[in-house]
Amino acid sequence: MQQKAFSYSGIVGTHEFTFEAGKLAGQAGGAVTLRVGDSVLFASATMSNTVVEGTDFFPLSVEYEEKMYAGGRIPGGFFRREGRPGDDAVLVARLADRPLRPLFDKNMRNEVQIMMFPISSDGVNPLDIMGINAASAALIISDIPWAGPVGAVRIGRIDGQFVVDPTFEQMETSDLDLRIAGTKDAILMVECGSNEVKENDMIAAISFGHASIQSIIAVQEKMAAEIGKAKREVPLTVIDAALINEVYEKVAAEINDALEQPHSKAELDTAIDAIQEELLAGYVDETNEENEKKLHDVKEAFHDAYQKVVRTRILTKGTRPDGRDPKQIRPIWCEVNVSPRAHGSGLFTRGETQVMTLATLGTPKEAQEIDDLTPTESKRYIHHYNFPPFSTGEVQRPHRSRREIGHGALAERALVPVLPDQSNFPYTMRLVSEVFSSNGSTSMASVCGSTLALMDTGVPIKAPVAGIAMGLIKEGDQYTVLTDIQGLEDHLGDMDFKVAGTSEGITALQMDIKIKGITPEIMSEALAQAKEARLFILDKITEVIAKPRPELKEFVPRITTVKIPVDKIGALIGPGGKNIRSLQEETKTQIDIAEDGTVFIAAVDKEDEMNARMQIERMIEVPTVGHIYTGKVTKIVDFGAFVEILPGTEGLVHISQLSVDRVKSVQDVVVEGDEISVMVTEIDSRTGKIRLSHVAVLEGWSVEEAREHDSHNNKSGDKKGGNRSGNRGRRKS
Repeated sequence: MQQKAFSYSGIVGTHEFTFEAGKLAGQAGGAVTLRVGDSVLFASATMSNTVVEGTDFFPLSVEYEEKMYAGGRIPGGFFRREGRPGDDAVLVARLADRPLRPLFDKNMRNEVQIMMFPISSDGVNPLDIMGINAASAALIISDIPWAGPVGAVRIGRIDGQFVVDPTFEQMETSDLDLRIAGTKDAILMVECGSNEVKENDMIAAISFGHASIQSIIAVQEKMAAEIGKAKREVPLTVIDAALINEVYEKVAAEINDALEQPHSKAELDTAIDAIQEELLAGYVDETNEENEKKLHDVKEAFHDAYQKVVRTRILTKGTRPDGRDPKQIRPIWCEVNVSPRAHGSGLFTRGETQVMTLATLGTPKEAQEIDDLTPTESKRYIHHYNFPPFSTGEVQRPHRSRREIGHGALAERALVPVLPDQSNFPYTMRLVSEVFSSNGSTSMASVCGSTLALMDTGVPIKAPVAGIAMGLIKEGDQYTVLTDIQGLEDHLGDMDFKVAGTSEGITALQMDIKIKGITPEIMSEALAQAKEARLFILDKITEVIAKPRPELKEFVPRITTVKIPVDKIGALIGPGGKNIRSLQEETKTQIDIAEDGTVFIAAVDKEDEMNARMQIERMIEVPTVGHIYTGKVTKIVDFGAFVEILPGTEGLVHISQLSVDRVKSVQDVVVEGDEISVMVTEIDSRTGKIRLSHVAVLEGWSVEEAREHDSHNNKSGDKKGGNRSGNRGRRKS
């Protein structure tokens, strides 16, 4: 018997959205589809029946996979099926994870898995925001304990007006791409790219977004009340409160003393580890299963004590683990031109965080092709972020994590608004940020490193961009906003709020939060504090390099453009790409051709570029009567020689046009492979056949004189330049 479907609809902005449950995935903990327009996205939420043993964190996984059938497409690649999730799919999964995770009890150890994929994609409505809402709805009607629901919207700004959930087409004219998620009462996640938007405008957009999610939350609350399953009871790994208090009393003073000493990250870790080891030694004196459990609980209690001491010092004394006050930025130094052969390089160091970014410029053809369900076909600015284990003094197997993909995307988003237009700067730009040392906010350091590298390369960016990570310590109504957080403050704090921008405004913003939301007032304070820090860092950057170099660096290929008629593209490319390949090899250049006939010539050497340009102009040149060309003899016949005057274009030099003297045989004057200069004397308007004259060049004749000579020979036959075709003509008569 067919399952009964339950449908719930609402309005957000000008769009109708519809959740449907009950029809699909009946064995999942909770499952829904969400429809907006003709886009339909499925989400499920399921929890294991058993606790994951040996783990000290809540095991949540959020997965998103693009299904190309949703857009009526077959995946590329040899296997013609979806493979490992691409960067965009990973970013959608991370986007959903961040607002969902804080609403789970951190002491849960049952594994929870959320899976999302599109069933239909209309190419009009973005799927990323739909993923958050669908996942929330699946959780809220499931049997999984969770403190939701959450709602999410995208906010754009077009002609100064905020727009809720703009379409892909509307986003083309928006100066703001703000994605926000939250509960009825608080904001949980913010992800934003913008075109130098002011702080006050950003706060207004966030408040507008939070108001807009209320209708989505209301529909989900109705779903939970009417069709939601009873929440399951799950065991929680809660440490005994008496043990927590006991450990705190034993170690608080020692931890506080350790924090009073000046230290590096490694020195502090060593001091804290020593305190913990001494504590553990006082609780157990032999290893067995019972003692292992006891050691685990004591370690957890010690971590709780460490966190409490650090947070209390910040809230009551305004003193951070490294001795800074809440607004103080760690020492900064910068350097450019670090790599002598890279197109551009910048090294940015802030405290114990150090990132080197290296820039490479390429042709338009080297832009990254995008194969997903969005209308975007390619991108010309690419940022990659690498976080090797040595950057934290660890030994691990190197791999590209979701975190690396997310940090790379954030830094990329921060620089896009200041890049030069492609029409004025037709380069593909790839930047790679290598993290050499990490102690907080390497993503924002990679923003600063990217600015240095771009200006070192000579890319005419509109303005330098800097980034800063803000933190938060909050207990009840008391809170402190921290500027330039280090790793420990991120780990023990409540918020990681990254802000990047120019001196004029914000270009990128991301907020990760561990508590159940913060207010617009706290965000406003954080943004104001972040602006002060951003301006300070921009000063440090511009002390090293004030603006982009006036010229591209030595090893950057220079790109020039030539416009050719569209109908000449085929001739320039040649059969199977023969002509263009030969031209690139001969001139040591790289040549790309756009569909509108724009030819991009990339060359390190100016002479190579000029040579390529000259040959392209010859290849697409249209023969003109009266023009003189130097060409190669390609074929000899009894009555003349065929000469290639332009690539792929031949004409006939009649035997009578080889010399003023009588020519008995064509080979007496030229042979195949000879280069000779010829004048175009006639182009047949019907057939396109071209008549050439060599003698006109030798004698300096005009077109009329060459034609007269040709006519005279046709009439007089053997007087000058014996004409075999003329002789045949006389025999016929």
